[in-house]
Amino acid sequence: MHIHAYSWLGEKELFDRESLRRPPARPRPPVTGEEEAYYREDQERYRTLLETFRHSELPPLETSLWLLKSPALIRATFEEPKDAAAWLGRELTEHAPGFLSHQEADTARLARLVTTAAERLTHGTDVSFGFYLGRTSFLSLALVTCTPNHWCPGVACPLTR
Repeated sequence: MHIHAYSWLGEKELFDRESLRRPPARPRPPVTGEEEAYYREDQERYRTLLETFRHSELPPLETSLWLLKSPALIRATFEEPKDAAAWLGRELTEHAPGFLSHQEADTARLARLVTTAAERLTHGTDVSFGFYLGRTSFLSLALVTCTPNHWCPGVACPLTR
């Protein structure tokens, strides 16, 4: 198992558009011959939407679905959970001065988040946090276990696709 790190900083309004953060649904196979042409069109539309989802920098609704995204979005890869948690700690420390809530920026709280993240990653669980920065910005940080991922065991590592 290894761990990929992802981060996104952008407008909260864009983050809230859930339809952009969800992969497209696969078209159902045709039942009759008349549905064949529609199915081919649906397949092409599905492929286009899937490529759009894969290359979008927006965080997916489900943390594990980062693995479907482009490998270019991976910020770092770690073999050890403690190293991944240390990355999270550095990101939190860097952005904490901009957190909208002073309680979220509390150093003891952030240290607990990092410790908890290391423990969760050790057990193969993904980690995802989000924070408001100012009134309209949002920071998303995620650590996703890979090969295998508990929630998406059939998804190949983005670095090997």
